[in-house]
Amino acid sequence: MTTGDREKWDQIYRQDRADTPAAARVLADNDHLLPRRGTALDLACGRGGNALLLAAAGLDTHAWDISVLALEQLSDFASRCGLVIQTRQRDISASPPEAASFDVITVSRFLDRNIIPSLIAALRQGGLLFYQTFTADKDPSVGPVNPAYLLRRGELLELFAGLQPVLYRDEDRIGDPGRGFRNEAMLIARKNVSSE
Repeated sequence: MTTGDREKWDQIYRQDRADTPAAARVLADNDHLLPRRGTALDLACGRGGNALLLAAAGLDTHAWDISVLALEQLSDFASRCGLVIQTRQRDISASPPEAASFDVITVSRFLDRNIIPSLIAALRQGGLLFYQTFTADKDPSVGPVNPAYLLRRGELLELFAGLQPVLYRDEDRIGDPGRGFRNEAMLIARKNVSSE
């Protein structure tokens, strides 16, 4: 990412100052799967809804984003809630996480296919990935329009084929599109102890 990318995201977070950052549905609805202890990363965290949930669950939580402003907002909110979150301004595409460094990784509304192998490698044995982002068959008025940032049907399963799926959901346009989980796909996957 460039300085222009950082400035773009800072401007977005300057305008988006909602009271409480919300965790992605993939994590909020399935937080019972989290380990009791360990190290967690909210990657491309934005205002840090996932990081707040992870820290509240007692995990040693790290939150990385390109936007310094988003990280400042997260740090302020975490402090007011009595939570400790280690934030880092980081260009994730240029500098993905190191191998075997996290027990939990969450990613929501961010897609860079080039770093997927690094995300898999960054999970420790038995570690969990919680991933949710936009699909190509979404409502055109929702989320990004650039196809580079949109998942094909079933693509999350393909991208993370090296992990054991725990939960996958992509409702496409089946049935009543006004109900259910639409416009995004979600995956929870585990790194098997015997996978390496």
